[in-house]
Amino acid sequence: MVRGVSVIAIDGPVAAGKTAVGRKLARALGFGYLDTGIMYRAITWLALKNGIPVDDTNSLGELARANPLEMAGDPDSISGDRVSVAGHTLGPELRDSSVDGNVSAVSMASPVRKELVAQQRQTADKGKIVMVGRDIGTVVLPDADLKVFLTASLEKRAQRRWQEMRDRGEEIELFTVLSETLARDKKDRNREDSPLKPAEDAWELNTDGLDIQQVVQKIINRAGSTGDPK
Repeated sequence: MVRGVSVIAIDGPVAAGKTAVGRKLARALGFGYLDTGIMYRAITWLALKNGIPVDDTNSLGELARANPLEMAGDPDSISGDRVSVAGHTLGPELRDSSVDGNVSAVSMASPVRKELVAQQRQTADKGKIVMVGRDIGTVVLPDADLKVFLTASLEKRAQRRWQEMRDRGEEIELFTVLSETLARDKKDRNREDSPLKPAEDAWELNTDGLDIQQVVQKIINRAGSTGDPK
């Protein structure tokens, strides 16, 4: 346990290691854990299922408001997070290629972000939480006790993403994943609502050359160095 730290925000681009690091960090600290990206993936899955165009922002917002999410994240899970929405409990479906290809567009919809940010803040109000995403430190939890912005080279992130997809049985060329990762970066950084960027007081940590446990330990050390990382 680290004194004076109850809410930890972890942001960063796709495949920077946020999910694996956040889950392991939460387990080490005995905190709750929430991957906010899962929430956007769930709304994306539901939109595709209902035939709602991912560029119809108003309909997407109505969908998110009418279908609050029930998270089932577990820091001890090795199979990933699960979420319930509209009577469906989702797990592996959240990583389908169709969701991968559309989640960025859905996450750019301001009405969706407004609804999900409200849900995320309600979770954080309980304290003792590690929350990961792309706008946690800047928008969702600007007063988080510790803000971490994980980075890694484009090549390293694409390699991680490619391996994850291969592990799920998806056949895809590394070059394709590299191109998709670059495109996702541009969308996330250039969107009008909550663009991807480090908070002014975030601690930036490059994960190249580090394994998950090393990254987790660095964050724990950072959190415990003063008791009030801000």
